[in-house]
Amino acid sequence: MRVEGARLQGPGIRFCPSPNQGQAYAPGELDTLILHYTACPDAEAAIRTLADPAREVSAHLVVARDGQITQMVPFDRVGWHAGVSRWGDRQGLNRYALGIEIDNPGQLTFADGQYRSWFGQVYPAADVVWAVHRNQTTPTPWPRYPAVQVAVVAALCRLLVTTFALRHVLGHEEIAPDRKIDPGPAFPLDSLRGWLFESPLADRTWRGPGPWRVHRAPDTQAPVQVIEAPEPALLTVLEERGDWCRVRAAVEGWVRADQLDLPGPLAAAAPPSPAGGPATPKGSV
Repeated sequence: MRVEGARLQGPGIRFCPSPNQGQAYAPGELDTLILHYTACPDAEAAIRTLADPAREVSAHLVVARDGQITQMVPFDRVGWHAGVSRWGDRQGLNRYALGIEIDNPGQLTFADGQYRSWFGQVYPAADVVWAVHRNQTTPTPWPRYPAVQVAVVAALCRLLVTTFALRHVLGHEEIAPDRKIDPGPAFPLDSLRGWLFESPLADRTWRGPGPWRVHRAPDTQAPVQVIEAPEPALLTVLEERGDWCRVRAAVEGWVRADQLDLPGPLAAAAPPSPAGGPATPKGSV
């Protein structure tokens, strides 16, 4: 699986273009990935909704319960999935974010011994987990995300974070907490973020003379800015990913770890790239 231009390429990946999309992202503004659940009976129902001009909603990708991936909006175009939203001092996250819709019916109700979705489908107890949502206070029932689906979403997140130098992976519930609860506590969002971003080098500083070639993405072909530092200057390592480190100095970006010549414990702390995925789990769409 890979990104070529603005399209996802790989075996079995479908492209079903949605008319519901905005203009190109402004330069430098795309830095976030938002995860949603579809709240539909199945992925095909979600795709129909996301392709309906009357609904005025869309997402870049839909991941079915069996792991099937459908792309609906090119990665260089704004999708309509975040709606009224805020993160930090920014509002209207569509202009900053890619969106993935994960096939899942959403929060269930439990009555008369049955777990039921908002559209009336009944789910067996084995497919349900009771959990407390991050924005709620009491346990409620949620449909499990199949392991294969979680693995595909994790691989997509890692590919998109790497390809587009994304800094944030968020749930819709975090950018619109007063009206959204997806992807919900059955999805291992915090574990996924830890797998994507945590590093023993995070928040460590190193004093060096430079100059540093700072890339926009962890790729030798990515645009580069050279930081001249005639006197030793502090450089903060934010993240380590394989042979690359995301750093903050005069600007923020990516440098090759061997360029930093990390001394002593910093060099020893750098781990190999993770080979596994996030832990197995315990949209405005």
